[in-house]
Amino acid sequence: MAKKAIDKEAIKFHVRGILEALGDDPEREGLLETPDRVARMYEEVFEGMNYTNEEIAKMFDKCFEHNSDSEDMVIVRDINAFSYCEHHMALMYDMKITVAYIPKSKVLGLSKIARIADMVTKRLQLQERIGNDIAEIMQMVTGSEDVAVLIEANHSCMTARGIKNSTAKTYTTTLRGEFKTRLDLQNRLFLK
Repeated sequence: MAKKAIDKEAIKFHVRGILEALGDDPEREGLLETPDRVARMYEEVFEGMNYTNEEIAKMFDKCFEHNSDSEDMVIVRDINAFSYCEHHMALMYDMKITVAYIPKSKVLGLSKIARIADMVTKRLQLQERIGNDIAEIMQMVTGSEDVAVLIEANHSCMTARGIKNSTAKTYTTTLRGEFKTRLDLQNRLFLK
């Protein structure tokens, strides 16, 4: 069962309050439609908050039979994404996600891998959790325990505020199954 849908009316009300708290006039021409625009944007960029990992797995479970005992690896690199940090609601941007898995009895349609990553990033998130959520969903859908997720991203909570270090990037790796212990698989994964 899906979680409670995003409440656009509540968002509009609170955005209006934020504008007032910032000392601006929500009735001025440039801000008249801002609460509604923000509410519609939040409905879009936080769509993933409406679904559990299990529900996302069901949405994108488009697999094909695969009969192989080999260690063939499927890697989809540089999936472009963005998300919002749950600590400051700040943008995580220029995100590149790489997802890899070793197929067992089925393979997942390639576009579904990107769709899973996209839906997971449409939540208030931590970069570390994005990797874990994608890996968990990939395991559910493919039936393979052997999943890896690599993420590179800039965080505006570091680049635009606080330390204001515009060159800092954050890298995370989520390794499951054989990827955790086998250096040969890790080496294949990290080759570009």
